[in-house]
Amino acid sequence: MATQSSKSRVGVPETKGAVKTVARFKVGDKAVYPAHGVGEITAIETREIAGKVRTFYTLLILENGMKIMIPTENAVHVGLREVISKKEAVKVFGILKSDEVAVDTQPWNRRYREYMEMLKSGSPFEVAKVLRDLFRLKFDKDLSFGERRLLDTARSLLVKELALAMRVKESKVEKDIQQIFDA
Repeated sequence: MATQSSKSRVGVPETKGAVKTVARFKVGDKAVYPAHGVGEITAIETREIAGKVRTFYTLLILENGMKIMIPTENAVHVGLREVISKKEAVKVFGILKSDEVAVDTQPWNRRYREYMEMLKSGSPFEVAKVLRDLFRLKFDKDLSFGERRLLDTARSLLVKELALAMRVKESKVEKDIQQIFDA
């Protein structure tokens, strides 16, 4: 059971796109929920559901004000994690600058599915690959409505987290990203 004052790190094996997760958060901590982005733990509540007492994190998503309740025992399983470190943020910028292409599938609907899976992973490294690929693709052709939405989602997921990790304003991160793709 989580307490408001305890905070411990649980390492995830280093795999493609893995980031460290946190088993316990306290009120006021920033956390990242896959596909929704950065939020703040606003409460840790205990509720009885179906006769069983469970403890939940209440996460307020900063981008849109959505509230999500996550059972504390499932936090790692659903991908709830802490904001990346400054060192990991530098790696994300490296991915954005990379000449690689993460998804080279031709039909847009297959590309779309692969990009959606990458976004759902919750990994900032995978999200950076989506942003990089779609930004480049945008210069070659007009993006479909779905691809534009993916680009916007990837951008908003990354910008807020990178700003927190680098301790700068979101506008600075957006400017830095734009400079990468303007080069």
